[in-house]
Amino acid sequence: MPTIYYIRHGKTEWNADGRFQGLQDIPLNDLGRAEAVKAGDILHELFARDGRDPSGLAFVTSPLVRARGTMELMRGVLSLPPHDYAVDDRLREVGYGHWEGMTLAQMQAAHPDVFAAREVDKWSVAPPGGESYASATSRLRDWYHSLKSGTVAVAHSGTARALMVVLGLQAPEDAASLRIEQGAVYVFGEDGLAKYT
Repeated sequence: MPTIYYIRHGKTEWNADGRFQGLQDIPLNDLGRAEAVKAGDILHELFARDGRDPSGLAFVTSPLVRARGTMELMRGVLSLPPHDYAVDDRLREVGYGHWEGMTLAQMQAAHPDVFAAREVDKWSVAPPGGESYASATSRLRDWYHSLKSGTVAVAHSGTARALMVVLGLQAPEDAASLRIEQGAVYVFGEDGLAKYT
């Protein structure tokens, strides 16, 4: 199993407002940029501890600007060329369809029946015009099986949950509500999952 160093993008203004972003291309805010630097510092410490040369790892990100910005700041901390990384659309966030830009209260008011169904089965029920976690799991499985070596990945909370299910580390019903922290590094390896903050 290749080791995956997984980082959720730093905060955006929509995160701060409690608005769901999905596929909307919202940039990092000041706190998000600080969280990206913090994640880079954590990676630097982990690589030093484990005797890993970061230049021997693959670096890949979601195409969304909040993930790319996080990757570029992290690579700067690691003294690597900021823009020398791959972009993989399979790492994009789970699409929230008509709910993108809304808060939870607005989602419930706009589509009460779908909102209620998702409260019962958040994993399988998709937002109106959006994507379910179950659907996202298939693209994350495909991404995982394409890895050739240790990889640093910057993506999203939804894709982190899907990857945990793909690797058998969480049951779908538990993963759907799991909090994925910003500014942290999640390491998926032979021994399971470890989080560093």
